[in-house]
Amino acid sequence: MQPGYILVASSGKMNVVVRSRGRVPHWEAKGGIYFVTFRLADSLPRFVVQSFEAERRDILATAKQMGRNLTVSEQKRLAKLFSERIELHLNASRGQCYLKNPDVASLVARALGHFDGNRYRLFAWCIMPNHVHVVFQAHPGQGLAEIVQTWKSFIAHQANRLLRRKGEFWQREYYDHLIRYPGEFERIVRYVAENPIKAGLKDWPWVQLYVGQD
Repeated sequence: MQPGYILVASSGKMNVVVRSRGRVPHWEAKGGIYFVTFRLADSLPRFVVQSFEAERRDILATAKQMGRNLTVSEQKRLAKLFSERIELHLNASRGQCYLKNPDVASLVARALGHFDGNRYRLFAWCIMPNHVHVVFQAHPGQGLAEIVQTWKSFIAHQANRLLRRKGEFWQREYYDHLIRYPGEFERIVRYVAENPIKAGLKDWPWVQLYVGQD
């Protein structure tokens, strides 16, 4: 286990709340550690998003109807859906890719770090040309949706001003995954850190790891 990592559930069980904000349900837990990806509005073809959301809903609905947490097999299936269906398209850098602009990327980095240690604890983030990965733990009383919405709203407003544009900046929905085990935590942090390399981005500066820091 990494130094400073707070295990969410040593018994493999936790009080999970399923919230629906639009088309996709989101799983939350008190003190939960999350892997979140939010993306630019023009980053993915609509058919890719719809297909992913439909399959994700089916997996989560089955677990909810049976009154249980996701099985290891279901968690792996969700991770595979995201990595193979979503990340593959995102890493192709479709759309305007506003986040490759250093001024915009710097804005995103500052926004992520603004409430670090206050509303949440950051473990890792990566700003890609058309999407953002973040691994963080929400502090007591802070909800997943509220944290992500604060990031997206502030960045969208400031980035549109910076780029002298109007209109939707982010895709409304975002991908989130509730991390439950130390091995999963380490795998996801490594995934975030290596994303630019896998996407073929050389000397990409917009990656930050906080793991192991007090």
